[in-house]
Amino acid sequence: MRVLDGSPFQLGATWDGRGTNFAIFSANAEKIELCLFDHGGRREIERVALPERTDDVWHGYLPEVQPGQVYGYRVHGPYDPANGHRFNAHKLLLDPYAKALVGPFVWSEAHFGYRIKSARGDLSFDRRDNARGMLKAAVVDPAFTWSNDVRLSRPWHETVIYEAHVKGLTKQRDDVPAAWRGTYRGLCANSTIAHLKKLGVSAIELLPIHAFLDEKYLTDRNLSNYWGYNSIGFFAPEPRYSSGAYPLQEFKTTVRQLHDAGIEVILDVVYNHTAEGNELGPTLSFRGIDNASYYWLRPDDARYYENFTGTGNALNLTHPRVLQMVMDSLRYWVEQCHVDGFRFDLATTLGRAADGFNPHAGFFAAIAQDPVLSRVKMIAEPWDVGLGGYQLGAFPHGWSEWNDKFRSAMRAYWRGDSNLIGAVARRMSGSADLFRHRGRAPRASINHVTVHDGFTLADLTMYAHKHNEANGEDNRDGSDDNQSANWGVEGPSDDSAIVDLRRRARRNMLACLFLAHGVPLLLAGDEVGNSQYGNNNAYCQDNEVGWVDWSGLDRDDSDDTAYIAQLVALRRKYPQLQPRHWLNHARESNTTPGILWLTPQATEMAEHDWTFPDARFLAYVLAGAESQPPLFLVMNAGGDPVEFVFPEFIACEHWLEVFVSMPAYNGEQAQFDVGATYQLPGHSLIVFEGQP
Repeated sequence: MRVLDGSPFQLGATWDGRGTNFAIFSANAEKIELCLFDHGGRREIERVALPERTDDVWHGYLPEVQPGQVYGYRVHGPYDPANGHRFNAHKLLLDPYAKALVGPFVWSEAHFGYRIKSARGDLSFDRRDNARGMLKAAVVDPAFTWSNDVRLSRPWHETVIYEAHVKGLTKQRDDVPAAWRGTYRGLCANSTIAHLKKLGVSAIELLPIHAFLDEKYLTDRNLSNYWGYNSIGFFAPEPRYSSGAYPLQEFKTTVRQLHDAGIEVILDVVYNHTAEGNELGPTLSFRGIDNASYYWLRPDDARYYENFTGTGNALNLTHPRVLQMVMDSLRYWVEQCHVDGFRFDLATTLGRAADGFNPHAGFFAAIAQDPVLSRVKMIAEPWDVGLGGYQLGAFPHGWSEWNDKFRSAMRAYWRGDSNLIGAVARRMSGSADLFRHRGRAPRASINHVTVHDGFTLADLTMYAHKHNEANGEDNRDGSDDNQSANWGVEGPSDDSAIVDLRRRARRNMLACLFLAHGVPLLLAGDEVGNSQYGNNNAYCQDNEVGWVDWSGLDRDDSDDTAYIAQLVALRRKYPQLQPRHWLNHARESNTTPGILWLTPQATEMAEHDWTFPDARFLAYVLAGAESQPPLFLVMNAGGDPVEFVFPEFIACEHWLEVFVSMPAYNGEQAQFDVGATYQLPGHSLIVFEGQP
């Protein structure tokens, strides 16, 4: 096949309407061969050496190659692990810029770059070809009819996020067409969108959809990597979520229809590591293309990887070409797929330099100056497992962060733990102790009580201990610190008193989630009492354990969809519940939003009130702007009722009940005079509006 020099300036396989340009980076390779396969990827039909190398980019242009062409690479160079090089031209490698994948992938010993020589574990160079069971890339046509679709750019203070798994969200929804369940198309089915609209969420955050692999140790146990945090391709949508033969087109269609419904799409992305694992892992792509450039290697022994991520390897974003790949990937998903933002898994790794985490690292600087990426939502999971990995509050201006301190405070408080009102007050007011610096605003805090990793909300109130036996690790995996309570019985119960306490606990945590300053994130299924049977690490449960159980929908004892919608409506009605800026102390002369913490006697909280060890009562007034009424929020996490006094505040004569967390509430809006008393039941939360 005729091959021309081509261009080094656009990495990957780029079809221009006449032919395809192939370009791949490797600083240490000696030769790179492009392997072309038949349509199904089963048989290699031609192999050509890329003719040119420009600034460590190997490139060539093939006039006859059209969209649909299946291809891979073989990269020649030294196999010298002591110096960080693991080239092995016997291994077919996946293009890091692949836009579509052709499979299936089948695990075999041929995927590894070495062979075990003896019982002592000595390793030798492996010359077996892995092409038969290897994933391959396909050239794509990027054309798509977006019509008038534009990025929604919803302001942060109006954002309500719904975290969901593409497959798990709709796999068990009977009102989604059967062929669409568990797929990208299922996300934009009429019933799915109607449910999201009813809840009032403004964005759906999808667990990883970048192409990923199931780890061999999981497939050996007949399990899979259900969550998808094991990326092998940063430009290709995962094929297993497609209802047809064109995952990229299907994903774009889904984004367009969600945008039509006013719902943003945020992707959970994994740029901190790859599926190639540690030094004993397979050679699938990056390791065989340029191991010394792509990965953090130990400075004292380059045979081994720095393992900041707990997965065996970590991508080295201090290398300019690796940083370029990540930036190119992010821009691709925004410009070509119209996504609205990203949540970065183990984001501390992305900001690591040789001396540890740096909030001024090149990755953050590159995003801040980028005219495309600086305008979309950026969310960090602010930790990794390396030394100094916990960096909550340390990310740059413009970023938001998952706030696990909010989660911990709300869980412990609503199960009745004492001495927490100070922590709860800080979390309800936006966690200024963590984020009020460098010009950051309350939206920096992504508040959550539950996420994919851990108990669901129902399990948080049904199980005191994790039950992960189905994962095949003897219940050793998953966190032991869940701050959960079973309220008397481990697991499901028919005792009406226990069922009522559990429901109240769930509704109280939901109320705090949506009434707190910051950005609320709701886990899919929590609105209908979805349970994972006590499994707090369902990463490998691609079955009824991991999928959302929708049987609680429209059931009075479990469906809190309308309750959440009420909270979202309340949040949007009162601007002081979604402040753009930090609220300071509220005084009677204030005409700007502020906050005033009160004792049950309606006096301002003093230092000794905050340190009362058995306190489980918290009350505060949120002042609105000059034309807005104040709100009075009162919560009692104890089991006994607490009597409180309605406070005097800025010309208010009455307080009108506008929200009650208790399930048996009849919906009547009672009105109370200033100075009147009220018996607040245990395990409850109430909101009042000030009336002139």
